[in-house]
Amino acid sequence: MMPTAQRRLLFLLLALLSAASVLAAAAIGSVSLGWDQWWSALTGPASEFGELVWRLRLPRAAAAWTVGALLSLSGCLMQVLLRNPLADPYILGVSGGASFAALCGMSAGVAAALSPALAWAGALLSILIVFSLARGEGPWSGTRLLLTGVVTASGWAALISLLLTLGPDGSLRGMLFWLIGDLSYAHLPWWALFILIAIFIICFGMARSLNVLAMGETTARLLGEPTRKLLWAVYLLASVLTATAVSIAGNIGFVGLIVPHLMRLLVGSDHRVLLPASAMFGGLFLVFSDTLARTVLAPRQLPVGVVTALLGVPLFLLLLNRARVKQ
Repeated sequence: MMPTAQRRLLFLLLALLSAASVLAAAAIGSVSLGWDQWWSALTGPASEFGELVWRLRLPRAAAAWTVGALLSLSGCLMQVLLRNPLADPYILGVSGGASFAALCGMSAGVAAALSPALAWAGALLSILIVFSLARGEGPWSGTRLLLTGVVTASGWAALISLLLTLGPDGSLRGMLFWLIGDLSYAHLPWWALFILIAIFIICFGMARSLNVLAMGETTARLLGEPTRKLLWAVYLLASVLTATAVSIAGNIGFVGLIVPHLMRLLVGSDHRVLLPASAMFGGLFLVFSDTLARTVLAPRQLPVGVVTALLGVPLFLLLLNRARVKQ
């Protein structure tokens, strides 16, 4: 376990880097701001560049940090739930339901402001479907949950393909950006931040139980943990985190897979350290990725999901190779 002093130093460093990344993202873009312009914009929202910073860049950077934290926290929980380091937040079909509902709204010409509400409704429907089908009377079965989630995700994928085939041509670009993951029109709703903080507090309180659960269901049961209730609670919490992230930014890949892996290598498997470290680094990673997406081909913008995939694939292969060498 990481010593207390090192743990505090790590949390402080990640918190400072997170704040610095959000502020830096406000200064970087197709129109880069000098120090004087950036400071003037921050201290005076009504100044020449104040609207650019306060109405566009800062809300987008804050949304990116929050979505990254949501996905990373969800990834940690999913990997404990399924006892599989390759599990990610999208494996159980939550994102499929959210995407299908949001794309239905886009193809029907519903206002873009309603897309998050539609995505959340679709995600909730998917959660209820998986929960009702996978929940049996017998002991907990991770295999049953996984199979139910994978089949549900496949069903949503088929419906999404049908929708893309039949949808109006004018909506296809926006629909594809949503499927890849995009923060171009994202803002940070207060309820998303509330969900992140509330579930983080709950999960941090469950950290010791998560440590025991990671040893296996039998061990957890012998140590007195109510494994069935605990596992279903972890599933529901991870699903709500994923639904919230997808409702804001669509399907941004690799964040919930890579960040928990990387943090586990750096800080170990103690969830009292792993959960906050993953949340903060996930936010930092997505702010960095979104800044690249806005600037690398400026004034054109890439979907942030493209950047996270381009960064995540080689990083994940590097982690796999390192694990193979250790074996």
